[in-house]
Formats: sequence, C-alpha cells, structure tokens
Amino acid sequence: MTVFTGGPLLLGVRHHGPGSARAVRAALQAAAPRVVLIEGPPEADALIPLAADKEMRPPVALLAHVVDEPGRSAFWPLAEFSPEWVAIRWALESGVPARFIDLPATHTLAWGKDVLDQEDEPGDAPPAGPGRPVEAAVRIDPLAVLAETAGYDDPERWWEDVVEHRSVAGGDPFAPFTVLEEAMEALREAYGVGGHDRDLVREAYMRLQVRAAEREFGDGVAVVCGAWHVPALRQRTAVGADRALLKGLPKAKADLTWVPWTYRRLSRVSGYGAGIDSPGWYGHLFGAQDRPVERWMTKVARLLRDEDRMISSAHVIEAVRLADTLAAMRGRPLPGLTETTDAVRAVMCEGSDVPLALVRDRLVVGDVMGEVPESAPAVPLQRDLARLQRRLRLKPDALEREWELDLRKETDAERSRLLHRLRLLGVQWGEPTVSRGSTGTFRETWRLRWEPELSVRVAEAGVWGTTVLAAATARAEADAVAAHALADVTALAERCLLAELPDALPVVMRVLADRAALDADVGHLAQALPALVRSLRYGDVRGTDTRALTDVAAGLAERIFVGLPPGCAALDTEAAEEMRRHVDAVHGAVALLGETAAASAADASSLSGTAPDAHRTPSSTGIRGRWHAVLRVLAGRDTVPGVIRGRAVRLLLDEGELAQDEAARLMGLVLSPGTAPGDAAAWIEGFVGGGSGGGMLLVHDERLLGLVDAWLTGVPAEAFTDVLPLLRRTFSAYEAGVRRTLGELVRRGRGARGSTAVATSGIPGFAPDLDPERADAVLPVLRLLLGLHESDIDDDQVGDDNDLVGVAR
Repeated sequence: MTVFTGGPLLLGVRHHGPGSARAVRAALQAAAPRVVLIEGPPEADALIPLAADKEMRPPVALLAHVVDEPGRSAFWPLAEFSPEWVAIRWALESGVPARFIDLPATHTLAWGKDVLDQEDEPGDAPPAGPGRPVEAAVRIDPLAVLAETAGYDDPERWWEDVVEHRSVAGGDPFAPFTVLEEAMEALREAYGVGGHDRDLVREAYMRLQVRAAEREFGDGVAVVCGAWHVPALRQRTAVGADRALLKGLPKAKADLTWVPWTYRRLSRVSGYGAGIDSPGWYGHLFGAQDRPVERWMTKVARLLRDEDRMISSAHVIEAVRLADTLAAMRGRPLPGLTETTDAVRAVMCEGSDVPLALVRDRLVVGDVMGEVPESAPAVPLQRDLARLQRRLRLKPDALEREWELDLRKETDAERSRLLHRLRLLGVQWGEPTVSRGSTGTFRETWRLRWEPELSVRVAEAGVWGTTVLAAATARAEADAVAAHALADVTALAERCLLAELPDALPVVMRVLADRAALDADVGHLAQALPALVRSLRYGDVRGTDTRALTDVAAGLAERIFVGLPPGCAALDTEAAEEMRRHVDAVHGAVALLGETAAASAADASSLSGTAPDAHRTPSSTGIRGRWHAVLRVLAGRDTVPGVIRGRAVRLLLDEGELAQDEAARLMGLVLSPGTAPGDAAAWIEGFVGGGSGGGMLLVHDERLLGLVDAWLTGVPAEAFTDVLPLLRRTFSAYEAGVRRTLGELVRRGRGARGSTAVATSGIPGFAPDLDPERADAVLPVLRLLLGLHESDIDDDQVGDDNDLVGVAR
C-alpha cells in the first residue's frame, strides 16, 4: 500500500451516490492518506468514533441545534452509500484520524435564521431540517449541464451511466475524480459560483482547515467534499484573504448529536432535496456485490408475492431479459432504474401502475430507518423518552403501525399516557384514531410513525423539563395560562386527564373557572362544555379523580341553561345552524353529566348507608330536569329559529319528556298554512335532520310522516323552489333503506293523506294496537333463538307469552 504524496487528495463526490461511495473507498484504499477531511460541521469531530459502534446503523444524521432555541436546527444525513460515511468508516477501520472541515454549525445555525428554504445544489447537499441553513440556490445545475453536453436529456440517467455503473476494479481509482474536477472547474469558469455568496465563506474556511492539516500531516491529506467545491479548494489563495471572509460571522451556541434517519427522508418525495429520488435503489446498488439487476428483480417479486400477486420465477427471468434488452436499445452500459421499472411494469405488473406504485414506495424509496447507540449525546428528555420506549416496548419505526391499547392493562395504559404526553409537548409520534370493534372508553387505537424531525421536537421540548412527565406538566400549565378561548382550556383539561398529569390539572381547572366566569358568550360556553364533561368518563377507566371537573362542569351547565334561550333569539340561518349544533352537544354533555352525578351520588350513598334515591334527586335528576325546562322554552318561543325549535321538540320527544300526541300537535301548528314555508322547512330539518335518526322516527310514526307529506304537497309552487334545497339536505342524509321505506309508505298511503290526520289503517303494516295472534306466531322462533323450552319458562318470572316478546326485545 503506497502512501499518497502528491499534495491534498481532493475527492469530489455527489452526496448519497453509491458510485461515488465505491470510488471514494477505492481511492482511499489506494492512497492510504494519513488524515481524512470530510465536509461537515467540525463540532461533530467528537462524534465520529460512534460511527464504529456496533449499534450504529445508517441511515443516520448529525443533528445540530441552538442550545437556547432548539427549534433552530440542521441535519447532515448520511446513508451507508454516502461517500462521507464510507470515508468515516474507512478512517476508523484504518486507524486514521477523520475530521469535519465545513463551516462550523455555530455560524451556519445563526446564519440560517432568515434563509429561505431553496433547492440544493447537485453534488453538494447542504444541511437539512426545520429551519435548516440552506444557502441560496445556484442558477445552474452542474449535472444537467454536463448531461446535456454528453447528449443526455436526463441528468440522473447520465450520472448513473458515467458514475454509478462504473467499476473501479482494475482501473485507475483517481480517474473519476480527476475528470469530475476538470468538469466542475470548467463550469465554474463559465458560470462563476452561480450566486452562491455563502460558498465563498464555506470554501475559505475549508481551505484554512486543509492548510492546517497539511502542516500537521504533510502531503498525506485526503479531502472528501462536494464536487462543486473541489476547484475552489485547489486554489492557493492568501491566508489573510480567507480569514477576512470569516471575520464578523454571526454565532449561536450549538449542540450536536447523532439521530436516526430514514430512506424516505433522503428522497425528494419527503420534501427534503437530498439529491436523490431513489434511496432504496441506491442502497441496493451499493450493497449488491454482483448481478444487481437479478437481485433487484428478486426483491420486487418477493414484495409482490407478499401482496398476493401471482409472480413466478419465469416473471423474474423475463423481467431481467427485458431490462437488459432495453438498456442495449438505449445505449446504456447496464440497466438503470428506468429500465428495471419499465420491465417490472410490463412483466410483473401487467402494464398497471397500481402495483408499480407499491414497488416504488416500498423498494425504490423504502422504509429503512437507522439506529443510534445509547452512548450518543442526547438531551435529558430524549434519554427519558428512550428509557420509556424500551420499557414499554414501543420501538420507533419509520413504517406506520397501528396499536390497539386496552386501558385496563397497566402496560397499555402507560403507553397511552406516554403518547398523550408527547402530543402535549408537540411530539406527534402517535395519532389517535377510531377503535375498531369496540366503542368503549377502555380501548384506544393509535397510528405510530417515527419521523426524524421528531428528534428536533424532543430537543425543543427539553426546555420544559428533563423527563416526559415533568415537561408535559410544565407545558400544560403554560398553555393553560396562555390560552384565550374557553374551549381551548377545556380541551386542555381533557388532554391533561388523558395524559394523567395530576399536578397540572389544578392549574388548568383554576384557569378554566376564571375563564368561564368572565365569558358571557353562551356559544363559547356551549362549545366548552362537551369536552369538559367528556373528560369525566376517564375517571372510571384511568382511575383519575374528576370531582373538581364535575363541579366546574355543573356550574358551566347552569350558566348555559340561563343564557341559551336569549342567546337563540334573532339568529340568521348560519348562526342558527351553528347554535343547533351547540344544542346537540350540550344535550349529550348533560346526559353524561347526569350519569356521572348519579354515579357519584351512588358512591356517596354506599359510604353513608343512605338510600341511593336520596342522593340522586338533587344531582342527576336536577341537572337533566333543568335542561328539559330549557328545551321546552326553546320549543315554544317564536323568536327562536325553526331549526332550533324543531330540534328542541325532537330532543324532548326522545327523552320521553314530550308525548307523541303533543309532538304531532306542535308539528301541525308549524306546518299550518300560516307559517312561512322557509320557517316550516327549517323546523322539519331540526326535528328529523342532522343525523338524529329522524328517518326511522318517520318510518315508525305514520302521523308525523303524514303531517310532513301533507305539508309538502301543499307548499305553493312559488315557495317550493326555495325550500327544496333545505329539504333535500335533510332527507338525503338518511340511509338508502330508510329513504326507500319512506317512499313506499308515502306511495301506499297517498289516498289516505288528504289531511293532517292519517288513519292508522291506511298504511299496510301498521295497527292501532298489538295483534296477539300475530305475536303468538313468532314465539316458537323466539324460543329457538333464545335456546328456551316451554319447561324452562317460569310463570313467576315471565308471566305470559307476551313477556317473552318483551324479553326478546
């Protein structure tokens, strides 16, 4: 092995290029330099030895963030096929020092505060991440110019042909770098630096670092950097001129560490322009020692077979042959991604782009996620999170996974608390979704997917505390004080219960009580109550004390009861519809609040030894009774919009507080000729619309259906056009079967609907009372379904066969 003695060995590369990575490894092996200088932040020199850790698995990234402002951060991603990673690994394996020589992160982070996010230059992917310091984009694409000069219309295709598919075995290992340097020098002479003013500063700093390394190690210096910078580093400028460019640069105290990265974040699909469209394909090219096309087609076949597609060995053979044929026809040295994709589409996907999209997502881009050893520096919050992830067996994964959590199990309950606490901190690792197969509060469903940017969010959240619990508590308290809307505070109270933050809840409740006392808008109060009452149910599942919430919710409900009737007067159509939604939400909240109060009263009675009814009357019954009184006021007040009056009547009817005869009377009054058609249509929408099950109500109550039918047929022609959109919206929300049944009932009973009163015998299937003979006919079937025999029926328990019908119901 001969030591390189021809001055600094400048290896210009394209970041994340497997061909460049192989060429760098061959050149370093041939030159055997005494030190390797790599484009990257010099503050990360202490982190280089971690690359040799057995737990370090690329893709990974260097994360730099401002200590006092973690949101200002930058990433330097590296994959196993990145030339910089190959250089680091070669240096560590060879016992040669490796150093980063780019402009320090302390300057780039301070510099990048007001820099726009623009496209990266080909051959030199700058740091990336939230608020990343990205220099101004070049006005030319060097690869595009070179490809066009060579007669290619696609820069990616040209790069693959001349670099990625080039073998260095048995050839000159320095030849590709010499040729690329000459090409870049010609481009820089023709186009200048392309508008990259900051490149001058970066290159001046790198030249100073190269000179320092030459003084220390002599001629045995190798430099791995973006090909665009090689001509500038070759120049011998005055040291004073370089230092002058660095004078007065802004600074910001920065911390650096290694974080996991993903193939998806290396691709342009994710919005990060790392210079490659296909990290999965490049990873395959770098890892395949021989026959890359055959091995790739085997991967594709395995993926499609896993998706239940019939792919045989013959498909693989024919796809390889087609790819080779396409490469020969197009004058390419080897099949590239374009040829393999065309072959896969034609042979394995039968010309369809649907399975081809799966191949691109899973293989061409890929879901590979790197790993970082525990010994890597991290903020205390990150360490606590990693400890919890290991203990709860929630491993971060780049592939989206769904978790079903049973909150009755301690481990699942802890997982739920962790995910909710992270959401409070702005770390959106998990997204709650609708549980399948169960609507109970003891079950939660989460979709988990770890993105590299979440490492920044964790570092940013570190200002709130050193543990997840402490940080979430502090963040919740601060958010409560800063919140302006009452609904925001109630939603925060619910999240505190979900995250089980007992220390934060008193602060949130105090702020909630203050906001509720000052807010006189009944709409705001009605919007805040449901979330607050919804929180009460978590006491049973999570063992949380919700008595303070119950008191505040009851007080909030009383204020709504007082303010709702005057607040519903003189509303326009849009405001009336919004208030109708508030009425629905309050109705559900009052029902739940009444159940909670009843349960609390039952607990109190069990402790005191008194009768349960004695405790229930002033709590649950009183709250619901007050609400029913409010609904009666809304139902009978003419100044209230029709959609709210109709909904109030419907809610009272559903609660059993209003007889069907009375509901029919109120509907008849509203649908009388003296009421404007628009008001009547709004009343109907409130009564039977809005997803309230009004369709089934009309199916089973022929009197109400007859009233609506008679009114609708009597609407004047000039008013019918105005009310039709409202009625169409109301009835189109019904299920198809309900609409079909209503149409059949109207058709059959049309002759009997001449007035607002409909004879019950006018519609087949309806009768004024139960028919005992018809009921007796179904008893044998009911006994069979229930697994009962006549001898099993106790007369004292059932009474008669009619009770059996009730049991079945």
